[in-house]
Amino acid sequence: MLDLRSLPELEDVSVHVINMDTLVEEQVVKNEDGSYSIFINARLSTNRQREAYLHALQHIYRDDFSGSDADAIESRM
Repeated sequence: MLDLRSLPELEDVSVHVINMDTLVEEQVVKNEDGSYSIFINARLSTNRQREAYLHALQHIYRDDFSGSDADAIESRM
């Protein structure tokens, strides 16, 4: 699991907790201005929401948005 203390400052990250399909825990979008939006499923427990948030931060930290194979990206996590 990613240790938040090891991350650089992430000033341009907004987090939205919304109802999503139960199969989706989180989604990360890199916005046109270089900022990021993290969408967390409101239907998850508080603990799972936290884990989903940390997972999303890993994608941002690793700059996974330049890759095109989502399965390969997830297998590295």
